[in-house]
Amino acid sequence: MAIRVAVDAMGGDHAPNVIIEGAVRAIKSSGGRIQVQLCGSEKVIKPMLESHGSPAEIEVFDAPQVIGMGDSPVAAVRSKRNSSIHVGLNNHKESLADAFISAGNTGAVGAASLFVLGRLPGVFRPSIPTPFPTTDGVCTILDVGSNMDSRPEHLLQFAKMGSVYARTMLDIAHPRIGLLSVGEEPAKGNELVRSAHELLVNALELNFIGNIEGRDILHQAADVVVCDGFVGNVILKLAESLMTALPVMIERELVEIKAKSSSANLIKKMLTGLARRFDPEHYGGGSPLLGVEGEVLIMHGSTTAGAVEQCIKLATRAAKMNLTSEIQRALSP
Repeated sequence: MAIRVAVDAMGGDHAPNVIIEGAVRAIKSSGGRIQVQLCGSEKVIKPMLESHGSPAEIEVFDAPQVIGMGDSPVAAVRSKRNSSIHVGLNNHKESLADAFISAGNTGAVGAASLFVLGRLPGVFRPSIPTPFPTTDGVCTILDVGSNMDSRPEHLLQFAKMGSVYARTMLDIAHPRIGLLSVGEEPAKGNELVRSAHELLVNALELNFIGNIEGRDILHQAADVVVCDGFVGNVILKLAESLMTALPVMIERELVEIKAKSSSANLIKKMLTGLARRFDPEHYGGGSPLLGVEGEVLIMHGSTTAGAVEQCIKLATRAAKMNLTSEIQRALSP
């Protein structure tokens, strides 16, 4: 039976064009294993879908309202009950869809997910993990922005949910959990980190390896890196800047040393490959909102059609692997 993915067709900087294109690409490459529900303005979506041949595996669910990037998340969730985000989440809630994805207002997606789906029993705050390229492959960092102010028990839950995510979605049997700090010693860090360290040490079900530092992330000292959302978001944005800053810096160095064109072209080719490793499209196109009662994935606002395609496939995998049920099991007393 095909997995049904509800997609917010109106969310993102380049919606609905790239969302529709990505959906079409996903169903074409899935061999009938995926069905997509595009949620948004029917009069806008259908003509665009016709230009792609109106695939039978794609259904349109009319949603006359749109929550914009500049809208207040809580206010929009309350006042725009017919938004593309609400319609998609309601489809998931009513078991018409097996997962929901959006590149829209992250705060609104999070707030609406809690409003429509609710949170898993015992979850303090949902968390967004993100894959991060390393010298050995990829690690997972959480939280990366959904929780700016956290308590020690929140970081413990992030670790548990991150461990399940790495095991279920990344096939890592015993994920190593590292707590991000300013030193490896347990006494290092602020009060939040020191208190969280004590909780993690006593969580015997976790493969906790202790504190790690920022310089350890790219060398994959841990498979799951735990931090509060403020720190995680700073790391994420710094990593995103590498894709744009490194080419400029290297270009200037090549001019400075008067490199031969053949050498310069080779270096640029290598740099392009390296930059691709920081592209969300390379890691599934989006990240799950862990801790809510359903499979919800959030994409970057500037998502591409390729990233949408990959995120739909990632949502399909999350649904098949029962990611939410696995997290609920891990958090049960």
